[in-house]
Amino acid sequence: MSKLKLTPEVMALVADRFKALAEPARLQILSCLRAGEMAVSDLVNETGFGQANVSKHLQLLHTMGFVRRRKVGLFVYYALADKGIFQLCDTMCGRVEQEMKRRRKLLAG
Repeated sequence: MSKLKLTPEVMALVADRFKALAEPARLQILSCLRAGEMAVSDLVNETGFGQANVSKHLQLLHTMGFVRRRKVGLFVYYALADKGIFQLCDTMCGRVEQEMKRRRKLLAG
């Protein structure tokens, strides 16, 4: 765990990053990038979202430091800046899975 002092400013920065991850479309884009670098057009095909929508989400993910980009001619390629983001996602998915099992058990009686 980080030894960073949680000042109000630091907590605001952390909250901003959680807000960025609170959008299902951005999580889907990050999930696609888990396999490796992709062009915007590839992400459009993979997600089914429009090009403008994907670009908007990528801009925010880049600003927050979740993805890096490189330009080759007319194409922009995106990749995860740090695969460690999936530690958080995997932890949360595990919690959701536990909750779903608990609810199924309650419903089954």
